[in-house]
Amino acid sequence: MRRNLLEMFSDGKVGHLGGSCSLTEIMTCLYFSVMRISKRSLLEGSDRDLLILSKGHAVLIQYAALVELGVIPRGELDRVKTLGGMLQGHPDMCTTPGIEANTGSLGQGLSIALGLALGYRLDGRSNTIYTIIGDGELAEGQIWEAAMAITNFNLNSIVAIVDRNRLQATGPTHDRFNIPCIDQKWEAFGWRVHTADGHDIPELLEAFKEAKAETRKPSVIIADTVKGKGFSFAEDNPAFHNASLNSEQLEMASRALME
Repeated sequence: MRRNLLEMFSDGKVGHLGGSCSLTEIMTCLYFSVMRISKRSLLEGSDRDLLILSKGHAVLIQYAALVELGVIPRGELDRVKTLGGMLQGHPDMCTTPGIEANTGSLGQGLSIALGLALGYRLDGRSNTIYTIIGDGELAEGQIWEAAMAITNFNLNSIVAIVDRNRLQATGPTHDRFNIPCIDQKWEAFGWRVHTADGHDIPELLEAFKEAKAETRKPSVIIADTVKGKGFSFAEDNPAFHNASLNSEQLEMASRALME
C-alpha cells in the first residue's frame, strides 16, 4: 500500500502523504478483511458494505487499496491529479470506480453515512457503512449533529473510525482546536467506543469485530496513529500534511519499505 503511495508522488507531485500513511493499516483491514465487498460489487455498484472517507484529502491511500483489489488500473497511479485522470486529489464518485461519495469538504462524511443508512433501512437492507473521520475534523459541528441523529434513529449499521494522529495541516490539534476526552464525548452521544493502535492490524481487526457485534448502538473506533507513519522524515511532521517529495526523500522512503 505504501509502495503504491510513493508511485503517486513521482514527478514532484504534491499530495497528502501524512494522513494517507496514518490510515494505511486501517484501510488494509477494511478492504482486505472487514468489509463485505468484492471487485465486482465495487465496479457494478451491487450489494456491499460501504466506506465513506470523510477526511477525503487522504484518498491516495484509498486509491492504493483499490488498485490492489483490481478496481483501478495500476497505470492510473502515475496520472494522479492530472487533467482528465481517473484519480483526483479528493474522492470523486463520478470519475473513480469504488468511491462511494464525493468528500473532502470536512465534516460531511458522517452525515452522508446517516442518509445512506436511513435509505437502506427503508429498503430493508443491512449493509454496514464505515466512515473515516480525522481527529482535527471533529472541530466541525456537523460531525456532532450527525452523531446525535445516528443514535436518535438507532442506526447501529454505522461504524465510525477516528484517525487520531493528533496533527493538522499546520501543527498539533491541541494547539489549533483542542478537543479533549474524545472517547467520553462519543460515549456521551450514545456511541459504543472502541480503542486501538491504528497501526496494529490484529488489534484493529479485534476492534472491528467488536464493533460489528454491537447491535444496540452505533460504534466508533478511536484509532491512535502516527501521521506520516512508515517514513521517518514524515512521521509526526505537519510539513508533510500536503507536500511533494524530492528525489532524496523518495529514495529514503523506498529504502524504508525494503527494511
